[in-house]
Amino acid sequence: MPQPDLSLVRLFILLTCHLGTPGNILADTDWKYYLGSASSSQYSEASQVTPGNVSRLAPAWTYQAGGKDPQNRSQIQCNPLMVDGKIFATSPDLVLFALNAQTGEEVWRWDPASIAGLQKSGVNRGLVYWNDGQRGRIIYGNDKFLHAVDAETGTRIGSFGNQGSVNLMDGLGRNIDGLQLQANTPGIVYKDLLIVGMRLGEGPAPAAPGHIRAYNLRSGKLVWRFNTIPQPGEYGHETWPPNAHQYIGGANVWTGFALDEIRGIVYCPTGSAAFDFWGGNRLGDNLFANCLIALDAESGSRLWHFQFVHHDLWDRDLPAPPNLLTIHRNGKAMDVVAQVTKSGHVFVFDRVTGEPVFPIEEIAVPQSSLQGEATSPTQPVPLKPAPISRQLFSWDEITDVSPGAHREILERFSNIRPHVPFAPPSMEGTIIFPGFDGGAEWGGAATDPDGILYVNANEMPWILTMVETKPDGDARVTDGQVIYSQICAVCHGMDRQGNAAQNVPSLLNLGNKWKPADTMNLLASGRGVMPSFAFLSQAQKQALTEFLHDLPSTVPQSGAEAADVIGNSPYSSTGYHRFLDSQGHPAIKPPWGTLNAIDLNTGDYIWKVPLGEWEDLAKAGIRGTGTENYGGPVVTAGGLVFIAASRDEHIRAFEKSTGRELWKYRLPAAGYATPTVYSIGGKQFIVIACGGGKIGTPSGDSYIAFALPE
Repeated sequence: MPQPDLSLVRLFILLTCHLGTPGNILADTDWKYYLGSASSSQYSEASQVTPGNVSRLAPAWTYQAGGKDPQNRSQIQCNPLMVDGKIFATSPDLVLFALNAQTGEEVWRWDPASIAGLQKSGVNRGLVYWNDGQRGRIIYGNDKFLHAVDAETGTRIGSFGNQGSVNLMDGLGRNIDGLQLQANTPGIVYKDLLIVGMRLGEGPAPAAPGHIRAYNLRSGKLVWRFNTIPQPGEYGHETWPPNAHQYIGGANVWTGFALDEIRGIVYCPTGSAAFDFWGGNRLGDNLFANCLIALDAESGSRLWHFQFVHHDLWDRDLPAPPNLLTIHRNGKAMDVVAQVTKSGHVFVFDRVTGEPVFPIEEIAVPQSSLQGEATSPTQPVPLKPAPISRQLFSWDEITDVSPGAHREILERFSNIRPHVPFAPPSMEGTIIFPGFDGGAEWGGAATDPDGILYVNANEMPWILTMVETKPDGDARVTDGQVIYSQICAVCHGMDRQGNAAQNVPSLLNLGNKWKPADTMNLLASGRGVMPSFAFLSQAQKQALTEFLHDLPSTVPQSGAEAADVIGNSPYSSTGYHRFLDSQGHPAIKPPWGTLNAIDLNTGDYIWKVPLGEWEDLAKAGIRGTGTENYGGPVVTAGGLVFIAASRDEHIRAFEKSTGRELWKYRLPAAGYATPTVYSIGGKQFIVIACGGGKIGTPSGDSYIAFALPE
């Protein structure tokens, strides 16, 4: 018998140990879409990294993008694309760049602010790639614009829109000059159409309508518009006051889309209508707010919809794109769409008909006592799968991490309205649980070809307290104070102290940092994540500036036109406040963050594990707490789930079949983003944006790629 060539055998063993099977050596896998695919699967076919070798993962390259805020208020939420050997992503200060996907070396950078008339604002969660048959282009949403940038050169494509940019303020059917609008999440491509949503204001102030639009990718021209706040004669118009389409805003897709490319159906998850917490001027169920809408991608016509919250008063926007997958029921394959929610539920529907796969029940809910409000009598709840987050914050769920923390929270708990699901906003204080950021959040869920859904969840209680914008007969309340309570307090608090956990600065002693003229200019222009308030009249801006600088009011009350013009809401809120103990830990028993695997073929859980650690508690022997988390998971054909997201600044790998944590790595800043996974040149890479800057963690500016060492 001929003897084998031992050198070839050794080479085969070496390659197998380092790279996996020979088939994987040659297979390159792109990450051409935001969240991995048009179906929003957050799934990679890369299989070189497995449970058997993941412990050997190490940094392959690091790219410092620059643009970090020294005051730790910047973030990177971008899920990078990898197409044809290039990484496309954005910096903390929203510069677009391309890198060599194997080495991390910079290929080009493009800064919108380098062009007259353009600026940068908000955050960026991802990008769109499209090839016109000759060249690839990146569609980059920033501020109020969509930009088309050549993927090879990093220059704008002049034939798209106006010299390479489209202004999303145009074409919404009414004048929205001065209102908040940001393109923070990518749209989705169907043929030569780009279907987009946007981020809008949701406070008591005026807001733009959140209509869904499709643009021609070659020219930038508007092709169709679906009105999410229906106009007279359109389906759903009767679920609003007759003229609501003229003054109500919101009901927007701020999270991204999923697309059934074969059937030509785009699935659109919408947010709540403005104002988030009082709806006396929008009585009714308010279609198509808080809906999953299935539209014909070619024409924009409605095929079916489902509303998850009727007449939302809790900011229960749909937080993430839905997932399209195939499951098996009663021995038959079924194409479905699964939608995770802030309330911690997973709804599953037939992708074509919209029929629920598991029963959904309309449950009776408490009614509001606020002036002018009319709460929906019922809300829909799926009977299966079980929620990914607890639904009730009761006495026996009060934190037990220490006797002192328990006593402290118990005392505060007794002075707030008892928690029940869908308890309406109140002036006494209402517990929102799961909190304003979920349950599920914008990182969304991952799915694999076996019909398993992997999703991280928060278990963080928040407290919502409503206040009157101008108490009757109180002459001491200036128009500047009224305006502040309506447009500023929701972020900076009624006491102007800001919110460190949300990276919102204090406005106390503002005169020590800003001149009144600087504040006036900032109100007109906005900066970073702070929107412009250009809709305010000059008198209103002056009244607000005088209040913020503790100056005597010089604007006559009739001149500021405060409450009537700004929002017609008799209420505002004191802001977004987590329910924490004095040490900064959540008021409820752990776990505070989890990673979950649900078999959508049956609706049953496969596993649930804590995600992250509070390191001070771990040192004290209290482990498995989980942490609040932002950013989603990615599941791979290699049998792993990769996720960063946790506030302890680690990225982790879990065995997808068991939930066992197999690997973790401390990042230079927290990875509040969804990883990107791809293979190129015979090597699998996992890339995560390390931007930090949320929930009190330091900001960062790096992208790190992990791979198996040579």
